[in-house]
Amino acid sequence: MDRLARILFVCTGNICRSPAAEVILRTKRPDVLVDSAAMGPWHIGEPPYSLMQDLAAKRGYDMSVLSARLVDVADFSAFDLIVAMDQSHLDGLKTICPQAERNKIVKMGAFASGSWRDADVPDPYYTRNFDETLDILENAIEGLIFYLDRLKV
Repeated sequence: MDRLARILFVCTGNICRSPAAEVILRTKRPDVLVDSAAMGPWHIGEPPYSLMQDLAAKRGYDMSVLSARLVDVADFSAFDLIVAMDQSHLDGLKTICPQAERNKIVKMGAFASGSWRDADVPDPYYTRNFDETLDILENAIEGLIFYLDRLKV
């Protein structure tokens, strides 16, 4: 790529996984344009979940300026890569994505290593295991950064 990469992370409500992924990547690669969005409208305009914010802050990630938004059809042309947190998001994104843009959609687990390779990122809003989710996201984002470096982005 001859310009900055544009990456969108997507999860269910855009209050835990996708905003955490957004700030982790933004912290580690500030030269990448990154955003996050929700599959559903439940939390539009709300800040990330407070417990996720607290635990992310302990790792050096500031989520305080983010607010949830819904994924939009225009996102498929605006971003180079659309990263789904789990299989249900991947499937849902493919149903609303224009055919010509479907190659941009990938599951977060594709970038993870070890036992997390190709796995879904569990939703800590339900599992209550926020640290595990942050561990998985940090692992997968290292793989994503390696991928971007190979593309010379």
